[in-house]
Amino acid sequence: MNVQPRTLSGFMELLPGDQILMERFMETLRETYSLYGFTPLDTPVIEASEVLLAKGGGETEKQIYRFTKGDSDLSLRFDLTVPLAKYVALHYGELSFPFRRYQIGKVYRGERAQRGRFREFYQADIDIIGDGKLDIVNEAEIPAIIYQTFSRLGLERFQIRVNNRKILNGFYDMLGLREQSGEIMRTVDKLEKIGGDKVRELLMEAGVSEEKAGEILRFIGIRGENSQVLKALESYRGKDELFDQGLEELGTVVKYLGAFGVPEENFAVDLTIARGLDYYTGTVYETMMTDHPEIGSICSGGRYDNLAEYYTNKQLPGVGISIGLTRLFYVLQEQKMLNEEAGTAPADVLLLPMTEELGPAIELGTRLRGEGIRVQLYTEPKKFKAKMNYADKLGVPFVVFLGEDEIQEEVVSCKDMVSGEQTKLDFSSTVTRVKERLAANRRQRVIR
Repeated sequence: MNVQPRTLSGFMELLPGDQILMERFMETLRETYSLYGFTPLDTPVIEASEVLLAKGGGETEKQIYRFTKGDSDLSLRFDLTVPLAKYVALHYGELSFPFRRYQIGKVYRGERAQRGRFREFYQADIDIIGDGKLDIVNEAEIPAIIYQTFSRLGLERFQIRVNNRKILNGFYDMLGLREQSGEIMRTVDKLEKIGGDKVRELLMEAGVSEEKAGEILRFIGIRGENSQVLKALESYRGKDELFDQGLEELGTVVKYLGAFGVPEENFAVDLTIARGLDYYTGTVYETMMTDHPEIGSICSGGRYDNLAEYYTNKQLPGVGISIGLTRLFYVLQEQKMLNEEAGTAPADVLLLPMTEELGPAIELGTRLRGEGIRVQLYTEPKKFKAKMNYADKLGVPFVVFLGEDEIQEEVVSCKDMVSGEQTKLDFSSTVTRVKERLAANRRQRVIR
């Protein structure tokens, strides 16, 4: 009996057109990250379990795909940050700092598959790692990279929300709540979902007095333009050293954002943003789609003090962000925001030989490829209508016909499959026509 073909739950498998859009997604990310001096990195999908789980335990160990091969205890990577930490510790003497890397790769988590949540998915990360120290300007550059990345993809209505963990920890110190700060941050993080009254109730259930719960809600409720929020925070200055340090850092990040080209409408200081409970130590980021807040953060990250503390005694501070690429692609696809006009064809030209002798057509295809034009030579014994239907189904922009007349006259018959216009021009003029159209296609963004 034949085995029933199926794809496992929690694993994405795309049809050709969507796969090409996903590749365009990745290409845009690589181009943007490269503009800021990031180098590409690829680490193994499989690592020794003791390396991946050095900081593990808890939920990480429950979700990891772990197996043995002979005497080896192995695991599939569950993110790109832990492999980066191992990589930097291992190659410390061979790297130049600050070390700036980007990585787009698959990661694996054995959690329950749900709508928009996958067991195998692409992450797209960038990190800047310092040797002992890392200047605050790097934390201001990260929102600029987020802004450029999503703008180049075609997303316009999004907001990068920024905060500083030192401000939060310093504020809770002022209230004498440092020991409860983790639980408070988890509760505050639910503000948009459950509202202020419920947050107040949960805070009081956790042992926070009514007076202090009210102070917390007033603090995280500070809103307005970035300059107004910073001005409001000034009233807390001088009460806690850690708070003051965080306020200086946040002010510096805001000050440089304009120089980095981030418009005010795409960036906001948001005191509810906290990210992880112990990993991040300074600036933190979350990026939201303005019209789809229900989707949650589409890009997040922040500053951390010591990337590789489980592998080396060297102090390696850093700042980074991560995009859950598979989930974002799925959401955009579901919202019908992917731009199918961005060019999903596997070739620019479908070349149809109209003679039995195929040599001239093969030579023409080779010449066109030499000009950087993607060409598929179609020689299947099908009727002409079937060949044109094939070109239509693939979405190929041009079909080139080469018959006896074209060979004798040294011209190329070329049909634009969108406009229907067909020309009979010399090779050079045909190449120019095709390239002009392709250039216009490539200016199309991946997101509508």
